[in-house]
Amino acid sequence: MSKKTVTITDNVSGKSVDFPIREGTHGPDVVDIKTLYGELGYFTYDPGFTSTASCRSDITFIDGDKGVLLYRGYPIDQLAEQSSFLEVSYLLMNGELPTKRELEGFEDSITRHTMVNESIKDFFGGFHYDAHPMAMLTAVVGSLSAFYHDQIDINDPESRRLCAHRILAKMPTIAAAAFKKILGEPFVYPRNELSYAGNLLRMMFARPSEDYEISPVAEKALDQLLILHADHEQNASTSTVRLAGSTGTNPFAAMAAGCAALWGPAHGGANEAVLNMLEEIGSADNVPRFIDKAKDKNDPFRLMGFGHRVYKNYDPRATIIRKTCHEVLDELGMSDDPQLELAMRLEEIALKDDYFVERKLYPNVDFYSGIIYRALGIPTEFFTVLFALGRTPGWIAQWEEMISDPEQRIGRPRQSYTGAAKRDYVAVHKR
Repeated sequence: MSKKTVTITDNVSGKSVDFPIREGTHGPDVVDIKTLYGELGYFTYDPGFTSTASCRSDITFIDGDKGVLLYRGYPIDQLAEQSSFLEVSYLLMNGELPTKRELEGFEDSITRHTMVNESIKDFFGGFHYDAHPMAMLTAVVGSLSAFYHDQIDINDPESRRLCAHRILAKMPTIAAAAFKKILGEPFVYPRNELSYAGNLLRMMFARPSEDYEISPVAEKALDQLLILHADHEQNASTSTVRLAGSTGTNPFAAMAAGCAALWGPAHGGANEAVLNMLEEIGSADNVPRFIDKAKDKNDPFRLMGFGHRVYKNYDPRATIIRKTCHEVLDELGMSDDPQLELAMRLEEIALKDDYFVERKLYPNVDFYSGIIYRALGIPTEFFTVLFALGRTPGWIAQWEEMISDPEQRIGRPRQSYTGAAKRDYVAVHKR
């Protein structure tokens, strides 16, 4: 820890207190204020925790101004172009890239845990035919703790490792089962010889009545999308996983909490919102009119999939997936799809229009991922499920880091109470 300090002087009492400054590898230093209340009797007020570091982490770094995203120090573009989702998962969960033998062992372990208990089929049978797939995913992930309750010891590193592998392995199987439930088709079991993304595609689209051939382009695009979504620092769902995990709850429950948080349209539902926006615009001919609507501050219409709360420059993930998006459309012969043509027209105008360029409202990863998912034949309501699938190794890594942190305490945000002052109860007949 640095010996630098910040001095805070209370102008009411006149008391001054030095608070230590913690230095990170990248990013701004942080003021350690955990003794602020004890020293001065104040809490800090930070709605949304946008200026508060809730933890120390070695996993992911974002520089929103420069458009930088690092997983364990590795630039996202290098990983997306050269690595695989399971290798990136190993990196996030273990801190280092694996050797060839370590990667083979990790892939073998994940493969051996892809099956789910057969009684989970009955669980899916209890959902209504039109249930949202995120409702199913959240419920079933949480239910896994009922199948492994005697093998969960969060204080044992080996038990945590086994739980982590089970979660990562079973997420595609559960996700694909939710997909089949939507379609009313029979579930498809995983195949051990397939890749992580290939297995997911097969479980989603194969049918007992015919052979299914995995498209290498689709497999590569899906694997890359999973990598791009694997972690993103202390976002809402990751913070939820950490907060839930800080209570000592089992990791399956913590992951289910993350799924529930990701389900929100302001978080994981953004790529679904992109497709809904395209439906509203209708055709490429209408793009100029909707561009004008987006510029009108008195018009509630907003362009979804443009700009980012963290990135004040181009989203580095969008730079990568834009190329893949065009490759997928060309390979699958879908460049003439009216809605996809509309999306490309919207992208073209927004990248050149001074209004968007000056405000750095560039297309983000949600814009392109939604288009790719549509091209692959995935319905919009299922987009967030795939987001959750990709984010799983990040959640696991963040949960493991939180559990292992000697400074970790149960999460307990404070508040500024603005309700009624103390008052006496009045009997109902006197009110």
